[in-house]
Amino acid sequence: MYYLGLIVEYLKNYMKTRLTYRADFWVEVVSDLLFQATNFIFILVIFMHTDSLGGWSQNEVVFVYGFFMVPFGVFSCFVNLWGFSERYIVKGEMDRVLTRPAHNLFQILLENIDPPSLFGSLIGLIIMAISGANLGLPFEWWTIPALILLTLGATAIYTGIYTTLTSLSFYSDAPTGILPLMYNIQTYGRYPVTIYNRAIQVLLTWVIPFAFVGIYPAALFLQREEMRGMALLTPVVGAVFMGIGLLAWNYGVRRYKGAGS
Repeated sequence: MYYLGLIVEYLKNYMKTRLTYRADFWVEVVSDLLFQATNFIFILVIFMHTDSLGGWSQNEVVFVYGFFMVPFGVFSCFVNLWGFSERYIVKGEMDRVLTRPAHNLFQILLENIDPPSLFGSLIGLIIMAISGANLGLPFEWWTIPALILLTLGATAIYTGIYTTLTSLSFYSDAPTGILPLMYNIQTYGRYPVTIYNRAIQVLLTWVIPFAFVGIYPAALFLQREEMRGMALLTPVVGAVFMGIGLLAWNYGVRRYKGAGS
């Protein structure tokens, strides 16, 4: 209840700020949607030159992209760690965070919450609904529970990976460029993993499991039996990488000596 109360208070403060600067809110929403639209158009351009992509039709690939947008929107809203090193390590705001009773990572996530990103998730759901209707996919009793569970699992994967990488800031306050690189790698998860060579498939499945934030969970709804097992592993992989991320973060915090040290 204590942490739930903190979430409510942070959201209240966020809304007060955004109501003061409403134009900034809508500019951010439009910018995010334009970025997603560019990626979506790229998929359509690909299918202007081919009927299938590695055995996947246009509607199937679009459906995968729609699912990809859902957990990514949730992640971008609640786990915004860009600029952590500059703000909390270099400028010393981590010292302020550590003096409060709530868990330090929880505080940092709330301070950087970004609700406009959830519009991306909403658009992703709309894309899934339209492409699913075009494919004639049935709406089963388990569809909504599975969507929620797989979304949480995929979000946990994002969170675990980026928390682990962000924890490197406790060892060096110099920008490493790893986060932008990982951001580019994650986009591979929005396409069928079977179009890549074997090495990349292994990388995206077991090392940097971005295949579990797009193609694998989406395959469950697309009734791709060959990937059903992998789809059901999404929450497990999410729990594992979330655990790794928290361990790396807590170890980094214990090593942190304070600003200027």
